Amino acid sequence: MSNNKLFYRCLFAILLVTSCQKNPLDIMPDGRLTLEQVFADELMASEYLNTIYDNVNPYGTAYNYFTLLAGFSDEAHDNDFPQDMGRPPSRWYNGELRPNWNPLDIQFSTGSTDSETNGNYYRKNWAGIRQTNIFLAYINTTPYANPQVKARLVAEAKVLRAFLYWELIKMYGGMPVVDKPFTADFQFESLPRQTFQECVAFIKQNCDEAIAEQYFPYRITTEPERGRFTKAVAHSIRSQALLFAASPLWNAGDDQNRWVEAAEAAKQSLEALQANNYVLHPDYESYFYGRTDISVNPSDKETIFEIKPYRAHEFSHLMFRMHAIPTLGGDKAGNSPSQELVDAYDMANGEPAITGYYDEDHLYPIINTTSGYDEANPYTDRDPRFYATVWYNNAYYGEINGQPYHIQSYLGGADGISSIMQRTGNGYYLRKFRDPKQLDPNTGTARFKKYRLGELYLNYAEAANEAYGPTPEVYQAINAIRDRVDMPQLPEGLGKAEMRERIHRERRVELAFEEHRFWDVRRWKILNMTDKLTTGMEWTKAGDSFTGRRIVTGRRKSWTDNHLIFPIPLGELTLMPLWEQNPGWD
Repeated sequence: MSNNKLFYRCLFAILLVTSCQKNPLDIMPDGRLTLEQVFADELMASEYLNTIYDNVNPYGTAYNYFTLLAGFSDEAHDNDFPQDMGRPPSRWYNGELRPNWNPLDIQFSTGSTDSETNGNYYRKNWAGIRQTNIFLAYINTTPYANPQVKARLVAEAKVLRAFLYWELIKMYGGMPVVDKPFTADFQFESLPRQTFQECVAFIKQNCDEAIAEQYFPYRITTEPERGRFTKAVAHSIRSQALLFAASPLWNAGDDQNRWVEAAEAAKQSLEALQANNYVLHPDYESYFYGRTDISVNPSDKETIFEIKPYRAHEFSHLMFRMHAIPTLGGDKAGNSPSQELVDAYDMANGEPAITGYYDEDHLYPIINTTSGYDEANPYTDRDPRFYATVWYNNAYYGEINGQPYHIQSYLGGADGISSIMQRTGNGYYLRKFRDPKQLDPNTGTARFKKYRLGELYLNYAEAANEAYGPTPEVYQAINAIRDRVDMPQLPEGLGKAEMRERIHRERRVELAFEEHRFWDVRRWKILNMTDKLTTGMEWTKAGDSFTGRRIVTGRRKSWTDNHLIFPIPLGELTLMPLWEQNPGWD
């Protein structure tokens, strides 16, 4: 057996024994390593930290059946519905989230714990937290030839712990704050739940300490280290957590100090990232086609953390096959952008096109008559981000086999509306993340970007507007995002509420399909206004002209207030008799 195989078998044995409540060191000598032995060697200690990344979900297309989180929000309609009512989106639309059943937990294969899939959120995050606590408790005794390496790994572990806590409480609310390994006689049922705010304070502490570590890098610069956390990731996690903590879901009394704290932290992060060569990518559309280049001075200076595929499930490959235009290959249509998302894009002149709806079914839009929006030609002169995100009827795709191709999503067209999963159900297809020149599933290079600089601008703008009103700095942050795509700057003189509406709209279009909308509507407590249904556009062709009408694509049942926070899994709750279930799930 090679030394590497021997090492990993030994390390696997350690992970198995540390997952038990029994003292992991109380074992008979049988060739397995103790934790003391692992942390007596700097190589094995470092590898122990690497294994913690197995608890980080792959996000992106790793929701069963290779779908996106957008399909569980009002950003998109998942075309598995209504043909396959057993798939997670259909079961989500049917309101099947329960304390003993979470549609987002469905794995690719029944019972799978494959790290390439999303799911097992509660246990995976707690397992990672336990491992980081073990690492941080033992690493102090590990002799490192270079103390700078050790300092970096300690900071990295703190960011991992912050990340795992953040992903846990974002879904389930406040949890116990645990920063040390459990002893063999610890009574787990005695652990009290702590508040969301207390957890955020712990997350912030971990991020602050990592940011303060001089040997912790802002950017990964060598290929073998691709996928590791950095100081920039710490800034992103801290910014998100503080923004959520200030938002209505977790700030019922509208404590302005929380908005101030979120704004000041986001401002500090923006300044630090900019000082360390983080810059918005010049081309919004092409930015999502590729993966980050690794170097001291990369061409992609915006990406903060990109998901690295564990084995075969490359993001670009799955986007090609599972979110496809039927005439261009692929297995299914996947997530189709909703009419509600399409309506959120401004006109190219900077004016909102649609400001709301007269009816609950969203079939009669409130048109901003000063915007220039034309119901007969709704896709003309829109925000460039619309064209980078959505394929719509008659959109020019490019040349296929030397011939120009336009999307035929009209009734009876080659890409026309149908109830089968290989076709759009609402008249749209997803363009973002896929280069139109990619005509083979194996030639794409896109990877899912978990954190990027653009979000930090939006986090700051939102928090600062709530804390101080629409100051020049708020305008500057939003306009930086709009300038990148040559959109006009926001009009001067907006009030605080008007600016809030524009910021919400800006987040929706800038971050579309990047796993923000699902959580934003919850923290803003507007789920009951956004997630009852999605609509689309049904086009009929007559000669060379098209006539469109709005249609309801699907109604949903996952919009009530109890869906703002997920229920704690029933099996976990029964082990903690002192805990109460989250509101509305008793």
